[in-house]
Amino acid sequence: MVTAIVFIKADVARIPEVAEQVAAIEGVSEVYSVTGGLDLIAMVRVAHHEDLATVIPEKVNRVPGVVSTETHIAFRAYSTHDLEAAFSLGQEDGV
Repeated sequence: MVTAIVFIKADVARIPEVAEQVAAIEGVSEVYSVTGGLDLIAMVRVAHHEDLATVIPEKVNRVPGVVSTETHIAFRAYSTHDLEAAFSLGQEDGV
């Protein structure tokens, strides 16, 4: 699996709708609104490196209201906290 972190600057008046449209794109696992110099951060997880070319420039960048993006490709994960949390949803302690 290939993970990319996409920093998104958006039209301020359209941030909520941009976030929803980006989140609906296949391959985008999460979208966060953030403070600072960015408006949104999207986590993209795809099977192959080549799939990033479809998801980011062909889909994310074309969402109306996206002003610019900056993509960072992850080399290695040092924490599995998010994966463990996702698989434990709905389970009771000790089960």
